[in-house]
Amino acid sequence: MTPLSRIPLAIPDLRGREAELLVKCVTDNWVSSAGPEVTAFEAGIAALTGRCHAIAVVNGTAALHLALLASEIKPGDRVVVPDWTFAASANAVAHAGATPIFVDVTEVDWALDPILLSKALAADRTIRAVIAVDPVGHAADLDSIHSICRQYDVVLVEDAAGAIGGTYKGKPCGALGDVSAFSFNGNKTLTAGGGGMVLTDDAHIAQIVRHRSTQARPGADYIHDAVGYNYRMTNLNAAVGLAQLERLGEMVSAKRAIAARYDAAFAGRTDIKPMPRPDHSESSCWLYSVRVEHEDAARTLVRTLQEHNAEARIFWRSLSQQAPWQGAPRYLNGVAEALSGTVVSLPCSSSLSENDQDRVIAAIDVWRDSGMAAA
Repeated sequence: MTPLSRIPLAIPDLRGREAELLVKCVTDNWVSSAGPEVTAFEAGIAALTGRCHAIAVVNGTAALHLALLASEIKPGDRVVVPDWTFAASANAVAHAGATPIFVDVTEVDWALDPILLSKALAADRTIRAVIAVDPVGHAADLDSIHSICRQYDVVLVEDAAGAIGGTYKGKPCGALGDVSAFSFNGNKTLTAGGGGMVLTDDAHIAQIVRHRSTQARPGADYIHDAVGYNYRMTNLNAAVGLAQLERLGEMVSAKRAIAARYDAAFAGRTDIKPMPRPDHSESSCWLYSVRVEHEDAARTLVRTLQEHNAEARIFWRSLSQQAPWQGAPRYLNGVAEALSGTVVSLPCSSSLSENDQDRVIAAIDVWRDSGMAAA
């Protein structure tokens, strides 16, 4: 019997003009950190989000780092970071020389808790910025968060790394902070193989981001007026991103259909809960994730899927509990700690076939029927 093919977790969907545009880059000799595809990709993302400015960079972490620098975050400043997010959100704060202040998330949306945020800002007036992460494809409660940031006169950075194609109250994710960031890593719905984007309506912030991403070199001469970074996206990456952008609507629709099939399969079950769908957002369903009772159940779920030749992975963990940030200030309610080790991401590539998704669902039924859910 021929063994079943392996079902990956989340891989690039390269069924568009990626190869064509890459060949064009090579033919036209535009392969480095300048070129028409970079300019077109920036314009396309700006149009998608309704932003005045979009600056392409090498990855999402660099986008966050530049967003903070352009917002005048300096060594000694403090920046709020959700306690449940990818490490890049906190690492970017450290790269800017600032200190992360960890604020917990809510059960409703797994995003920054506005009540705890207000408490943190009232208690610590050295906080200069807030990073609000849009988790697993939907937005944080950005109206509430934005209002609190305005009250305390701090910058709001929307970390929309994986939320491209999602909306908040009808507005595109990535359009909702003073400055926002996307990632185009290989596991994102829209990938450029790597890369990120800084988005803002503030021309001054945009100018600083663009300048410092190109080694802070104001002209052709080798004169530099600030500490700069080699952060510009290459034209090759932009070509892939541009081809992906042409199919973004199709890929997000596929992701949502995959999420709907999983939701239906898990309806009524108490041992596995689909990722939240807050009323304020229409999720892009970037990385379909479920919550189980405890970490042992999560590990057995991952193992069962692996035994059925399907990839799965335990998702984010509380950052404040980890070695690099042991001494960081925190405002916690226990949600991030409870989520840690209990959230599992399932195969959800936009190219996932219904047959392969049925295999995943059947494997999860085996996990339940074997009693592993309660292990």
